[in-house]
Amino acid sequence: MSAIKKAKTKVIKPKKLAISAAEFARRRRDLMACMEPNSIAIIPGAREVRRNGDAEYAFRQDSDFYYLSGFPEPEAVAVLIPGREHGEYVLFCREKDATRELWTGYRAGQEGACQNYGADDAFPIGDIDEILPGLIEGRERVYYSLGKDSEFDRHVMEWVNTIRSKVRAGAIPPGEFLDLDHFLHEQRLIKSAGEQKIMREAGKISARAHTRAMQICHPGMREFQLEAEILHEFAMAGGRYPAYTSIVGGGENACVLHYTENAAELNDGDLVLIDAGCELQHYAADITRTFPVNGKFSKEQRALYEIVLAAQQAAFDTIKPGNHWNEPHDAAVKTITQGLIDLKLLKGGLKKNLEKGAYQDFYMHRTGHWLGMDVHDVGDYKVGNEWRVLEAGMVLTVEPGIYVSPSNQDVPARWRGIGIRIEDDVLVTKQGHDVLTDGVPKAVDEIETLMAASR
Repeated sequence: MSAIKKAKTKVIKPKKLAISAAEFARRRRDLMACMEPNSIAIIPGAREVRRNGDAEYAFRQDSDFYYLSGFPEPEAVAVLIPGREHGEYVLFCREKDATRELWTGYRAGQEGACQNYGADDAFPIGDIDEILPGLIEGRERVYYSLGKDSEFDRHVMEWVNTIRSKVRAGAIPPGEFLDLDHFLHEQRLIKSAGEQKIMREAGKISARAHTRAMQICHPGMREFQLEAEILHEFAMAGGRYPAYTSIVGGGENACVLHYTENAAELNDGDLVLIDAGCELQHYAADITRTFPVNGKFSKEQRALYEIVLAAQQAAFDTIKPGNHWNEPHDAAVKTITQGLIDLKLLKGGLKKNLEKGAYQDFYMHRTGHWLGMDVHDVGDYKVGNEWRVLEAGMVLTVEPGIYVSPSNQDVPARWRGIGIRIEDDVLVTKQGHDVLTDGVPKAVDEIETLMAASR
């Protein structure tokens, strides 16, 4: 009981952070500047998804749509029409409805879409079949992300076919469809100062949550109880929802990369791996920490942990503008492979093991991914078949790990069932890089000291 009392955190007043209306407008202008002349872009929002019975999952707006509009409601479509005389940004959304608002909450309506969300023109979503073909007609090219939503794909084809059916009357259908993702996702890859501020705060909130979990953890807890402490810390600071389904894996469960059952008991002598990050104002944090349930690393746990920590630092050391995307991974792989050789878990020399990819029995995933509005954010990793060069404003994760399968008969039994991952979020800066999530301990002595103080 004393551990829980000591781990209580002071109530923190959530910071008021948000992307400005001016930035949303700038994003739309930047995207339209990339579009071919006489074109139109169509960006659908997300729909509500039924959970069961008459209950829906908590609504989360589509990232591409929100990036351009900031509009938070379902059943909406954004249309960008460069050069349109009556306004380049058109928004289709739900109408004001006092009865429906009584049951399900405020709706901006067409007036609110223009006044509060920057639309030049707004129409009821129920009128889209009548109005949108007229906006498309005469445009040579349509920018749209085909394949993401088969139902909306069908609507787009119906609108185009409506125009084609009137060709004899002089209607001009578009002659070309172009992929919107290429331009839009390149734009999303480089984070603005406003985005960086939100992501930095999301990292701080998530770091406090992981620290809380270390302080509260003790043998006999269930994995979902640690998850509950994480979610509590997120919500109290304004990150009401996790950016992804949290992973809390004790013992052998830590060797399952995407373990989400989170139901087992945490046992004395085991490690627990927590991969969790909050979402704040549509931006994700992504942190993993691994620590001993009882607060003390065993000899084998410490040995493997120190290798993973060294691999993460080796990856950090390569992150700066001008280096390419794969350099952090190469550095982490080299460090992990040498560490496994030193522990005699791999046989032979470094070069031979790297060539064979022998490390993949223990480390089978990449060292990181882009991070932003999506936890696995948009943006190409290769350009022209070459690894992408890092630029200031990019944000990536660095998450090396070692997982010794409990069924691995090629290693002594004392190593089996140990799973370790250490993950942080890193902003590429003009000078090098900045770790956004370094507020949670990860050195062995720091973790043990923190946990001992909470006993």
